[in-house]
Amino acid sequence: MDFGLTGKTALVLGASRGLGAASATLLAREGARVIAASRSGTAPAEGMEGLTLDLSDADSVDALVERLKSDPVDILVNNCGGPAAGPAQGQSAAAWQAAFDAMAAPVFRITDAALPGMIARGWGRVVTIGSSGILQPIPNLALSNGVRGAVAGWSKTLAEEVAPHGITVNMVLPGRIATDRVAQLDGIKADKTGATPQQCGEAAVLEIVNLHRVCSAGSRRTRPAPRSKPCRRPAARPSPPAATARPRSSVRSSPSSARRRRAMSRAPWCGSTAG
Repeated sequence: MDFGLTGKTALVLGASRGLGAASATLLAREGARVIAASRSGTAPAEGMEGLTLDLSDADSVDALVERLKSDPVDILVNNCGGPAAGPAQGQSAAAWQAAFDAMAAPVFRITDAALPGMIARGWGRVVTIGSSGILQPIPNLALSNGVRGAVAGWSKTLAEEVAPHGITVNMVLPGRIATDRVAQLDGIKADKTGATPQQCGEAAVLEIVNLHRVCSAGSRRTRPAPRSKPCRRPAARPSPPAATARPRSSVRSSPSSARRRRAMSRAPWCGSTAG
């Protein structure tokens, strides 16, 4: 299938491995010119341009923003690593600030820098890779759940703003995929529980399956039953007034009077009249 990306320029963040590398590889396969940005500056495949970028370094982000003024892109894939695992309770203000500065603020800035070129050409695609934790928070990943939720709100707001310019903004929420990040989280859990990383991974998959079943069952229970239309009897139509027999006159009518009355009764306007 041809997605019409030949000749387009794509910038992929976090492109040295994982989902970023996979995204860059597929875009290049579709004929796009790919700029693969990462801390190592290593492109995942030949034919791509490697670019050194550290999202936690303001100077590194500034350099990319300046470059986008002279080398605009048509496609932007926002992808970044996650913060340290930990609960929601007890997180310091510095920890929250560091997570936001590494995961949200640079994505906002880079996207803002890429939009003018897209608007000028009347076409653009912005895709931000998030996490399933936006739909259902993942235990012990409070910083990631919170900051990615903020990115989701920003993405939806931006989508409505730039849609008239032919630009789409979407956020994908991948589940559990065998990446280095997932392996790292399994290792952290294994150290805490004494289980093996493989056992932790299997337990995580089972938890996702059970959670899906619970959510599906809950949605079925809470879904309102279709409202049936109230059964109403049609209102009874008033019956026409019973015809009252005209009292017979004690005096016999003449033939001419009878003919006159019959002619009047056949006339279309004839009815009961006040005399």
